Parts: sequence; C-alpha cells; structure tokens
Amino acid sequence: MSIIVGYVPTNVGEAAVTAAINEAKLRQEELLIVNSSRAGSLVDKNTASAEDLERILGNAAQAGVQAKILESSYRDDLAEEFLGLADQHSVSLIVIGLRQRSQVGKFIMGSHAQRILLQAQHPVLAVKPE
Repeated sequence: MSIIVGYVPTNVGEAAVTAAINEAKLRQEELLIVNSSRAGSLVDKNTASAEDLERILGNAAQAGVQAKILESSYRDDLAEEFLGLADQHSVSLIVIGLRQRSQVGKFIMGSHAQRILLQAQHPVLAVKPE
C-alpha cells in the first residue's frame, strides 16, 4: 500500500507533504507525491520546481520513507485527476492541504479539497499550515 499527497509550492503544500511523510513513516508505506499542472498552460504557479521536488524527496529519504513523484496534468478537473491517481495506485490514505477561504470564494471558485474530501473512496487526512 501507499500514501498519496497533493503538493503545490506553498505553505499549504509544505504542511501536506510534511504530514504525509510522517504518516508514511508511521505506517511504513511508500509515499506518492503528486504535482499536477493544467494541460496546455505555459506557466502554472502550482507546478513545483525541480529543486522543490528534490528537497521533498530528500526529506522523505532522511525520514526513512521511500517516495516518488507522480507528475500529471489535468484539463478541467484537478480533483478528478487526483482521485483517479489515488484509485489507480490503491492507496491507503490521501493527504491534502487546506487553506482558509471565504464562503463566497468557495461558492464562486469551488474547492478541489472539498471535492476530494466528499468524493474520495479512501480515507483522507486534511491538514492546515501552522
């Protein structure tokens, strides 16, 4: 079994990946780190740099956790892409980061995290940055 975590280069993403490394170590499971970008987008602020990904893999290795990066792209629905990867890899746990959003912001823009929480067929650990 393995644990899957969604990573974006923000404090929310850092909190999620830190929690995922801790869970993977505790459960003695492989860690799958997903960094998705929108297909066809020339610049995507959610795409991690090679340095970010190497640092995360180093942190996992230092904790004694086997980890690998799953880079994917999505057209319209990030939550669907992420949940598909979780199903494909038969994960035991999904780890996501949450950020503070207003009710109006959630209504207008939707929430990938909320959809993952509601639609996942696997247990979900949602974390917030300190």
